[in-house]
Amino acid sequence: MSKYVCDPCGYVYEPEAGDPDNGVPAGTPFQDVPEDWICPLCGLGKDVFSAVG
Repeated sequence: MSKYVCDPCGYVYEPEAGDPDNGVPAGTPFQDVPEDWICPLCGLGKDVFSAVG
């Protein structure tokens, strides 16, 4: 699974880890993260993330 980086702040979403503190279980691919999820560091939406690796 690809990692995704928040272009403005550099936060990396790793599917293997998910974001359980914000309701995204480990193992959740980025495309399955809810559309209303926001970056836990800067608060911007999924639209500012880019695939890496």
